[in-house]
Amino acid sequence: MLHPDFRINSPVMTPSASSIAPAADGGQFAAVFRDTRQEIVALIDQGFPAGDEALTPQGLLLRQRAQAAAAPLAVDGSHLDAQQQAFLGDILPHAQKAARALGVSPDIIAAHAALESGWGQAPLRRADGSSSHNLFGIKAGQGWRGERIAALTTEHQDGVDVKQVAPFRAYADYDGAFADYVSLLSSSPRFKAVQGVGSDAAAFAAVLARGGYATDPAYASKLQQTVSRLRGPA
Repeated sequence: MLHPDFRINSPVMTPSASSIAPAADGGQFAAVFRDTRQEIVALIDQGFPAGDEALTPQGLLLRQRAQAAAAPLAVDGSHLDAQQQAFLGDILPHAQKAARALGVSPDIIAAHAALESGWGQAPLRRADGSSSHNLFGIKAGQGWRGERIAALTTEHQDGVDVKQVAPFRAYADYDGAFADYVSLLSSSPRFKAVQGVGSDAAAFAAVLARGGYATDPAYASKLQQTVSRLRGPA
């Protein structure tokens, strides 16, 4: 599910006009990361009453979610270029919400969106040119009842890259896109092991690769590299 090379008008859909939310500047990007700490720092400071062995699975996931939400707050985005900062500023609130639901660091979610959309520069678009808000390259199978678009994408088959037209999901806004992303990762047997990986980008990427999220054999490595790019120098 790599980002498309270009869009193709789909004859089975009537596109609706939609616009991307206004970009935030680099300072806003850093501030939003810091603000998230206030939501969960009390829980982490107070701790849990016992060790892992005494926690229910739900309790353990809750702690992993809280720790995951706190883990990436050292990232300030100052090492990224202006366009990358603006893109992250746009999606960060949605990435944080998805991260809390999955127990994964927000920077991993943001990096995944950046990889699939070319840092917001190569998004899936409707026939009228408006954004589909599908930042994660999620395809529209037969069971998808929402809006869909058609796009040319690159798939790796039998050792070679092949261009093909495929149907992709489209959303009214980023809220819908990120909610669907969370639903996919948390409900699919192929991907639900990403839940609770915290800041472990290698574990997150490995689950996606094993589950066939993309056909690119280097997908896991590319995702980890994008996370490292977002996090910046150690």
